Amino acid sequence: MKLEGALYPWRFRVVLGLLAVMVSAIGWRIIDLQVVDRDFLKGQGDARSVRHIPIPAHRGLITDRNGEPLAVSTPVTTLWANAKEMQVAKDRWPALAMALGQDPKALTERLEAQANKEFIYLVRGLTPEQGQAVLDLKVPGVYGIEEFRRFYPAGEVTAHMVGFTDIDDRGREGVELAYDEWLAGVPGKRQVIKDRRGRLIKDVQVTKNAKAGKPLALSIDLRLQYLANRELRNAIVENGAKAGSLVIMDVKSGEILAMVNQPTYNPNNRRNLQPAMMRNRAMIDVFEPGSTMKAISMSAALETGRWKPSDTVEVYPGTLQLGKYTIRDVSKTEGPVLDLTGILINSSNVGMSKIAFDIGGETIFRLAQKIGLGQDTGLGFPGERVGNLPNYREWRKAETATLSYGYGISVTAIQLVHAFSALANNGRIAPLTLIKSDKAPQTTQVIPENVAKTMQGMLQQVIEAPRGVFRAQVPAYHVAGKSGTARKTSVGTKGYAENSYRSLFAGFGPMSDPRYAIVVVIDEPSKAGYFGGLVSAPVFSKVMSGTLRLMNITPDNLPTTQQANAAPATPVRANGGRG
Repeated sequence: MKLEGALYPWRFRVVLGLLAVMVSAIGWRIIDLQVVDRDFLKGQGDARSVRHIPIPAHRGLITDRNGEPLAVSTPVTTLWANAKEMQVAKDRWPALAMALGQDPKALTERLEAQANKEFIYLVRGLTPEQGQAVLDLKVPGVYGIEEFRRFYPAGEVTAHMVGFTDIDDRGREGVELAYDEWLAGVPGKRQVIKDRRGRLIKDVQVTKNAKAGKPLALSIDLRLQYLANRELRNAIVENGAKAGSLVIMDVKSGEILAMVNQPTYNPNNRRNLQPAMMRNRAMIDVFEPGSTMKAISMSAALETGRWKPSDTVEVYPGTLQLGKYTIRDVSKTEGPVLDLTGILINSSNVGMSKIAFDIGGETIFRLAQKIGLGQDTGLGFPGERVGNLPNYREWRKAETATLSYGYGISVTAIQLVHAFSALANNGRIAPLTLIKSDKAPQTTQVIPENVAKTMQGMLQQVIEAPRGVFRAQVPAYHVAGKSGTARKTSVGTKGYAENSYRSLFAGFGPMSDPRYAIVVVIDEPSKAGYFGGLVSAPVFSKVMSGTLRLMNITPDNLPTTQQANAAPATPVRANGGRG
């Protein structure tokens, strides 16, 4: 007798089969969840709870050549809010507004208008103490994050060179912009777990360390920067001028030791900042160099070998007619005939033009090009202009003459100081740099050494001769230079504006071993006159005097100073420093 059917009825077998299927399904689902779809599900879970909070990076420190800080990053607290969460505690909003220093009504309207947003900024850039005071109120939905804000210890004195960053700590002007990639750090990441309301449950780990930006040492000397800024500001006020620029350069290393402009601004407080204040005029504003160009033109003449300092040129009667165009000497010259040094001392346009006719405009153009006029300086400064150095297929007399005494050409203050550095450095020119360098630069001989040394002596006489630019003299030191006065072009026309001038002076010293070149540009002086020897020369004297003393340069004119102190003489002031 068979009992299998009785012991295991079909219904029992069905139940066992169903149980086996269910166990298999559950087993497969467990395998699917834990093995097959593990990464996907883990990612979905992490997306709802795991967050990566950025760790702000410390921006690189900017210093002057002596390590004095020019731009530093300080920690600040930024407060943000989850507007959705804040809707449950509207009664706390007035207290929050008072702590933030905001109008309660304005804050209420803002939070209600953005009630569906999970992230809005409440205020940025608070000090850590101020931020913590607000967080201590424990208003639901209010959170804080740590950031960095840039601070500029020297303020307006270095504003145009250093520049500034925006609220997100990105460079927007000056060196901050030019070297943004170098200065900017790389933010890190911190992994945390939050609940669905955004509250921190667990700080898991730092997944990526923040990398601080690299430091940057500029070539400027903050002591000279303060000196130049003070004297330029005083000159602007005393002469009722519109603006001005001043640059100090180390002629041997190519380093810019100071660069200041007026008007300026405070990068730590830019609430009422006007665009005109932000312009680094020394690099952006172009102008005709006027009579300062005669030093370059005279160098070109000496380089040809056709002229020597003792050669003479007839300048009587102080005018030269070229068709409808008349070349005039601004001041009365010493006589009807001048030697080459006399042409520079008297700033004779007629004499310079006649020399230029002999050597040709192309000769002056080539030298001006070699010493950097109308060329890119290579500094990479934002917004820097290259000016204009015209070249003609046929150099007619009018173009040749105007180029020789600094018209029809446009340069920047930084280009002009670079050009004079070649004369000061015995004809060798070093590449310009805004970054401190401990290595000797690769210089290029652009003017024959004998010509450069001859020009040094001639430009020294421009200052020290009885009819010279006596206001540029520096007590206890021999210096050299050339003044200039350039008419400003009229906006929207091809002509010149009436009674609108730039006063210029470019020079270097000490003559025992020229080391520093300085260019002063005063825009539209309106009180005591506008000639370069009257307005800009005294600024050169004060800044060069302070520079030589601060840099511990041994005086090379002490005997003359002692004699002058013992028996002061009244020099002839016939020229009055006109350029």
